[in-house]
Amino acid sequence: MFNSKLVNTCMKISILGLCFFIISVIGSYAQQKKVSSPAMGSKNAEISKNAEQEIISLSRKKWRWMAEKKVDTLAALFHEKAVFVHMGGNMTKDQELNVIKTGGIHYKQADIQETSVQFLGNTAILLNKIRLLAVVGGNEVTNPFVVTEVYVQQGGTWKLGSMSFTRLLGQ
Repeated sequence: MFNSKLVNTCMKISILGLCFFIISVIGSYAQQKKVSSPAMGSKNAEISKNAEQEIISLSRKKWRWMAEKKVDTLAALFHEKAVFVHMGGNMTKDQELNVIKTGGIHYKQADIQETSVQFLGNTAILLNKIRLLAVVGGNEVTNPFVVTEVYVQQGGTWKLGSMSFTRLLGQ
């Protein structure tokens, strides 16, 4: 028969040792730094910071253009194959422009609370946490959303390829 106190003590020591091992491994990874040549590292950081600010600025302009119903300006921004995902379904570029033009949805004001941008090659993914004031079907509504905007760079200009609204519950 096994001595239960001895088994319990051995298990506690083993678990404690495992915890220290995990903490030391995590600590060593946390202390590692990404190494790059000074010339390339600062240049890439500068380019990405400029591109990030460009995308954020473009997104904010887009919200203003939507509020002002500047359909021609938006048509130039939207990629030909752009898709728009709303709570009630999805739309093509032409459908989205038409719903803005006719007032089916009037994006009156987007209060942007948080913004982040990630780059994947020539694609930028922007997330905006917003509180959107809109008129939908003649009714003024305010909803909290996370809006995902996907931009693709073509010929030196950014085109909006997708915009998806995810309604936040309980806010």
